[in-house]
Amino acid sequence: MGALMAAGMLNSRVSIQARAPGRDALGQPANTWAELASMWANIRHQSGAEAVRADALVSVVRASIRVRRRRDVTASMRVVHGSVVYEIKAVLPDEVRGEFMDLVCEVVA
Repeated sequence: MGALMAAGMLNSRVSIQARAPGRDALGQPANTWAELASMWANIRHQSGAEAVRADALVSVVRASIRVRRRRDVTASMRVVHGSVVYEIKAVLPDEVRGEFMDLVCEVVA
């Protein structure tokens, strides 16, 4: 019953995206994003902070996104939920049951 309850907490549909080679409007090589997987997730926002980057004030929102475990998700990817793009900073496996993994993410706006 614990697995059913945990699965029920996955209430947000997200897209995991990886960089893919492509071309820009001028035909020059450019990195684009391609969907690796679409899955259910639980998004928990941990904190928000403000920082100065390139002489501009920006807000940084940290989140933990729990998804079913996959072996092909890395910290070089991103998670998209609606119009929000989360940069994956770390992938933390669930060491106890091995069924889920937590993606430590940031949204920079």
